[in-house]
Amino acid sequence: MTTRALMLAGGGVKVAFQAGVLQVWLDEAGLEFDIADGASGGCLNLAMWCQDMSGVEIAENWRTLEPLRGLDIHWLEIARLGYASSVFELDRWRENVFPDWGLDFDDIRDRGRDAVFNVYNFSRHRLETIPAADLTEDYLVASVSLPIWFPPVDIGGETYIDSVFSSDSNLIEAVHRGADELWVIWTVSREGRWRDGFVANYFQIIEAAANSRYAQDRARIEKNNRAIQAGREGEFGRPIEVREIAAEVPVHYLINLGQDRFAEAVNQGVSEARSWCEANDIELSSAASGPGASIVTAPVARLRFTEDMKGYAAQGARDFRDGFEAGRDAGAYLHAHMTIGVDDVHTFVTDPEHEAEISGWIRYEPVGQRLPIESGRFNLFLNRADPSEKRMLYRVFFRDGGGDPLTLLGYKEVRDDPGIDLWSDTSTLYTRILRGHVDGDPDDESIEASGIIRISLPDFMRQLTTFRVEAEGAGERLAAMARFGRLFLGNLWDVYARNVLSSGPF
Repeated sequence: MTTRALMLAGGGVKVAFQAGVLQVWLDEAGLEFDIADGASGGCLNLAMWCQDMSGVEIAENWRTLEPLRGLDIHWLEIARLGYASSVFELDRWRENVFPDWGLDFDDIRDRGRDAVFNVYNFSRHRLETIPAADLTEDYLVASVSLPIWFPPVDIGGETYIDSVFSSDSNLIEAVHRGADELWVIWTVSREGRWRDGFVANYFQIIEAAANSRYAQDRARIEKNNRAIQAGREGEFGRPIEVREIAAEVPVHYLINLGQDRFAEAVNQGVSEARSWCEANDIELSSAASGPGASIVTAPVARLRFTEDMKGYAAQGARDFRDGFEAGRDAGAYLHAHMTIGVDDVHTFVTDPEHEAEISGWIRYEPVGQRLPIESGRFNLFLNRADPSEKRMLYRVFFRDGGGDPLTLLGYKEVRDDPGIDLWSDTSTLYTRILRGHVDGDPDDESIEASGIIRISLPDFMRQLTTFRVEAEGAGERLAAMARFGRLFLGNLWDVYARNVLSSGPF
């Protein structure tokens, strides 16, 4: 009989993504785990799993987390400067967040789940695994007590801290406990890009410690498996399968004040876990619907704004810049007048797809004037493999003057290249006109024209006057506009201020 282990690795509050994966694995895929292991931030999710919360309940706890409820600056210690024990405390997590999440430590101990929580005993300089049957609030707090940021926890006269510098996913312990399959959810960054500054350095040290130890454990397991395949006994005496889902999550490990960031990270976990399950032939139930199948409700607020982008595109061109220049010479003017419609601001800002509808008209001299958009989709700041690179996508269906179907497909490339490029990145749309209504990737045969259109500064100033919010009451309208603004500015931070803090704090 195969023993399956749930490995909830650390990653600070990036483990909100992990909660989204749990929603899919536990509820939608119906996966069951015989044992479990948690380290660092993963211990928070493990505590909820040990209390027999569903995947949706775990995910909802992160979606609804109000960061200020847990913020507790250690003012008296900060005044001691170089002798301070920590920058923050975790008392408000004890007083507010744990009760908000419904954590009950008596219930956790009584459930009988075969799970361990990793903590580092600094007094004895050893990694310790605390069984769920012995978990206390002090041990859970110790499991996430990062030195400098939070004070160590005294338990029985000994000093305990976060296990991250020793292990951020204790694979070998799970193997020794009998696991044949290790199902790992990994959120520690593997970007490998060094940034200066105290905060960046600190968390890059954590990345070095966590990734190197994890790689060493994976190498031991792979060596064991190769030995067994060759007919030898191997270190563990049986083959061990590691099934990993990993992601670059655009939330800072610690410094985050935006509730929407947590909800978006959870929904990113849901989306990527569904794709992962499909790729691994794991069937999902009918509950797998929507960006997060969230039970969170929020006042409905609708938002609209209009942008005008103008430029040139040449028929037969494949290269965008060549098409722009040839189109300009030929007078092949292209003007897209598009109204972006967000039907629910709450869904829009927390869905990693950030999808909205497009209406309006297209003018392209070779095919017609003010051609109505039949339907269209807009995606704001889609993350690429590296969250510091994002794209805005436009896809609209319309028809030429003769009634033949066409598609305008465009993207804005948002990334921090040398020099000051924020304006050009967010105002330049690389555009193709395709024959037919094309819903997927185009092939060369479908490309009618290529070029570039841009928002001019005067048009951008007019665009700012087109923002409209529909909601009940001025307060709700203002709140919806603020949420959209935080999303926009926060994503710009992720790209252009990443050397200050790897992800925007809002």
